[in-house]
Amino acid sequence: MENETIRISNMIMIGATGQNSGKTTFAAEIIRRWRKEFPIIALKITSVNQQHAHCVRGGAGCGACSSLCDSFELSEETDPASGKDTSLLLAAGAHRVYWMKCMKEHLGDGIRHFLLQIPEDALILCESNSLRKIALPGLFVMLQNARNAAVKPSAEEVIDKADLVVVNDFGEGIRTYVSQISIACGASGIEIHLTQE
Repeated sequence: MENETIRISNMIMIGATGQNSGKTTFAAEIIRRWRKEFPIIALKITSVNQQHAHCVRGGAGCGACSSLCDSFELSEETDPASGKDTSLLLAAGAHRVYWMKCMKEHLGDGIRHFLLQIPEDALILCESNSLRKIALPGLFVMLQNARNAAVKPSAEEVIDKADLVVVNDFGEGIRTYVSQISIACGASGIEIHLTQE
C-alpha cells in the first residue's frame, strides 16, 4: 500500500528548489485569495532521513528533526503571532495549520493520518517536495528563488512533475501566479486548475 499513489485532488502542493524560495509567501497569498470561499487547511511537512540525525540544513539545527521518536508526528499551530512559517499561514487566514515531521519512508502513513483529520470539503495547501513522490495533488507548484539557481535533491527528484514552476523575483509576481489558479466546487469536490500556462 505504501507504493500506491495517493490522489489528493483538493490539495495544492507547493515545493521549492531551496530555502527562502517563497513557499510560505505563495501559500499565504492563496489563503488570502480563497479563505472566504473554502475552509483552508495548511500543512508543512518536514521529511526526516533518519531518527536522531543531525539537521539536514546543517549546523546544530532547532532539534525538531532529531527529536522525532516515531515514524511521524503531527502537531497543530495555534499561535498566529509566533513568527514561524506555520503561524504566518494561520495569520493569513487558514482555518487550521499543521506541521508534520515524518520519516521519509513513512510519508504515506503520515499523510493518510493527516487526511483523516481534514473535512472533505477543505482546500489543503501543503508545503513539501518529498510528498509529490507518493501523492498526486490537484496542483503541484514548484518555486525557485531567482537569485539562487541551486536545486536541492528533493526538488530535483520531482521538479519535472510540477504543473507550474514559479521563478520568484520577490516582486509582485507571486500575485500574478496565484491569479492563474482556478478553484471551484465540482461534482466530485474541489477542482483546481491553471487558467493560463
